[in-house]
Amino acid sequence: MMERYIEQILNIYNHLDSVILTDDKGYIEYYITYRPDINKHNRMETLKGKHVLEAWKSLTGESSTILQVLQTGKAVMNAIQEFPYESKTISSINNTLPIKNENGRLIGVVCTIKYLDEPYERKTVTINMKRKDDFAVVYSLDSIQGCSQSTKWLKKKIRLVAETDSSVLIYGETGVGKELVAQSIHGCSRRKHKRFVSQNCAAIPENLLESILFGTVKGAYTGAENREGLFEAARGGTLFLDEINSMEWGMQAKILKAIEDKEITRVGGTKPFPTDVRIVTAMNESPVECMQSGKLRRDLFYRISIAEIDVAPLRERREDVRYLTDYFIKRYNETMNRTITGVDDEVKQIFDRYHWPGNVRELKHVLEGAFNFATTRTIGKQYLPSYMIKAAEPKALLAPRIPKWDQEEGFSLVEAVAAYEKNIILSAVADSKNLSEAARKLGISRQHLNYKLGKYQNSSL
Repeated sequence: MMERYIEQILNIYNHLDSVILTDDKGYIEYYITYRPDINKHNRMETLKGKHVLEAWKSLTGESSTILQVLQTGKAVMNAIQEFPYESKTISSINNTLPIKNENGRLIGVVCTIKYLDEPYERKTVTINMKRKDDFAVVYSLDSIQGCSQSTKWLKKKIRLVAETDSSVLIYGETGVGKELVAQSIHGCSRRKHKRFVSQNCAAIPENLLESILFGTVKGAYTGAENREGLFEAARGGTLFLDEINSMEWGMQAKILKAIEDKEITRVGGTKPFPTDVRIVTAMNESPVECMQSGKLRRDLFYRISIAEIDVAPLRERREDVRYLTDYFIKRYNETMNRTITGVDDEVKQIFDRYHWPGNVRELKHVLEGAFNFATTRTIGKQYLPSYMIKAAEPKALLAPRIPKWDQEEGFSLVEAVAAYEKNIILSAVADSKNLSEAARKLGISRQHLNYKLGKYQNSSL
């Protein structure tokens, strides 16, 4: 389990003599030394599986920085540690940090060592840490949880596209885990030892986004410095551009040129820089509808969608709802120190009927909220948000109310049309095997049907 962190850890630090990686009990999982002349342990095979106190018998629970970190969960930096070697005592500077998983649970410790023999007389060691989004993959293929055929096929497609350098377009609604998919592609690829750099294009104005992506030359504008952009920062790795359809057309043209020419020019500069990045993009709207509405350039779409991955919404993989419910309950039991055993039958029925417009993210947050209020061993209906209970009522899904103009004050034509449309759509869904069949009956795309369902399930009509 721990070995997938090793390459990331070794990429964080520089100027080291030894690195030790242990599990959460202090047993050595990985060890490497670049100073066999000063250390009797020069091979990992001699230490792997041993406890740190067994490997270094001169240490105690109080003097071992690894055991200190395991006990407190806090890093110990620039600690001087001494140990006997042959006829003398060797000093070292140890920087020891906790390793935690995505749930925040301590799963091990990494200890980096710099020996203070005569050629190395510094009394402190500055560890240069790179930005997390430059190199670390927070999610991996194992992070994609589910038991449905759709989820299994998604993971298979990730493995397949990871073997190439083709551009990938990930399409899915908000909350389905598009960045999780992007990081999994990177983590399974030959580029996994390089950086994964992510940028949400909707969060940045166009003029600033250009500087962020392509970098700047000093003097390009007031305050501009010589600074590399994300295309350069991701060299050899993967650049993930989320919500690329939110870019202005002018910026989309520049992205297209950078991808096709495999080079970029910094803002205010004239010298082109070659790029070696894999481009992965994502959007939460239908690509076809984005092109039809003018949000997305067709030439850019054809260039970024060489491989396209459609992440199905949660309501289309109902088997995953209960699987993920159990998964998140287990996670929150660990992080919140609780002993919740599951959800009761009434909550299961609500989850089965609910449309999940926020997808996996919504399910995760609903369960987290329930954990904050639950005083029983199982999560009951009373711990769910009221909007979910109302939206999941059978009569709300299958028998929508159509207002009548002569009976209800404030009734309008727009409301009547919307209520009538809602009635037709939900009736078609109820009479169909799946959403694709319902969409065909209605003569609309599945994506459009999903949008309508999400809209009407949260409405008061």
